[in-house]
Amino acid sequence: MQVESVFDAYLDIETTGLSSLCDDITVVGIYLVNGAGRELVQLVGNEVTADNLLEALEDVNTIYTYNGSRFDLPFIYASLGTDLTESYYHHDLMYDCWEKNLHGGLKGVEQQLDIPRHLKGVDGLEAVMLWWRYQNYGDQDALATLLKYNEEDVVNLKALRERLFQPEGI
Repeated sequence: MQVESVFDAYLDIETTGLSSLCDDITVVGIYLVNGAGRELVQLVGNEVTADNLLEALEDVNTIYTYNGSRFDLPFIYASLGTDLTESYYHHDLMYDCWEKNLHGGLKGVEQQLDIPRHLKGVDGLEAVMLWWRYQNYGDQDALATLLKYNEEDVVNLKALRERLFQPEGI
């Protein structure tokens, strides 16, 4: 059996705030999927470098995001100097949601489509607070929660893509 070597990547970042001019990327989550399997890559803190990101995306053809055109990819470019749109096809699922009259952030769209999320009560603001609890106090539980939150984001991007493009429609 021949193994597929090209992956789709579902990408989401966590940051210390909304401005790429004064805030930092804390986590880059990448869910790599192809016919042969799945792999979660999470770059955390000092691991968030252009080289590590490009290495994680080595066998990727398409990157899927939610609002990545306006947030994740520009933030990565401003922070790491890496324009992912030069080397990869980028597909922002938010615009597909809008075409199907699904509005709101990723969590809101997940609720509308009954895509489950196991970690309750964590949003972008809480993700920032979790990072600072880890940084300032060495709180490993806060880091674990942040990484689980990011994991659910990228895994649910795949579920969202499947829902949006299922043959029977939404």
